[in-house]
Amino acid sequence: MQMEYKYLLFDLDGTLTDPKEGITASVQYALRSFGINEPDLDRLKLFIGPPLRSSFMEFYGFDEGQAKEAVEKYREWFKPKGIYQNSMYPGIGEMLGKLKEGGKILAVASSKPQIFVEQVLHHFKIDNYFTVIVGSELDGRRDKKEEVVDEALRQLGVKEAQEGRATLPMEDKEGVARNGPEGGKAVMIGDRKFDIAGGKAHGLVTVGAAYGYAEEGELEEAGADYIVHTVEELGRLLMR
Repeated sequence: MQMEYKYLLFDLDGTLTDPKEGITASVQYALRSFGINEPDLDRLKLFIGPPLRSSFMEFYGFDEGQAKEAVEKYREWFKPKGIYQNSMYPGIGEMLGKLKEGGKILAVASSKPQIFVEQVLHHFKIDNYFTVIVGSELDGRRDKKEEVVDEALRQLGVKEAQEGRATLPMEDKEGVARNGPEGGKAVMIGDRKFDIAGGKAHGLVTVGAAYGYAEEGELEEAGADYIVHTVEELGRLLMR
């Protein structure tokens, strides 16, 4: 007998909302303070998803001190402007409403600082759908996705890794499953490999949102249990 997916943990950026304009403009502003001019915002899409501090270090070779300063400069733009240079993916509000009406317990698990996560959700008037909202701390603590997922599970009261999974065929009748687990009650949904890794670290079912900002093949390589290409596919999968 198939278990329902009861606890649903959502990433924010690239999964519920499209933050490209605000994040890339904020990164551009921060880089400019270091004398780095990056006119092509598409090159900065890699900053969507992972912790900012580690992204500045990985992509621009900053040391710890420079990365910390870059994050502070980033927030100079992001707090008053970038946070609102954002849009919600079509169908997200309707999907969240149906999931909650269907008895699902919803949470947000994001590497973005929690205060900004709450502001974004409130801005789009979807904060009321979530029982638990967890982000990182402004001082850089809890910025790894597995740490965020751990805290969300703690607040939800879901602490045990899921067991007794069965495997579905390569693709189900709706064309959304990719070697997905049939059993299990808690799910992590996100658009980047960090979301998949964070969910797997706690034994969760993992769903890759291919409509977000993953590179080609990224979600498959990360081992996502399911991959969906539209919000509609995601809603059908989670309503099981």
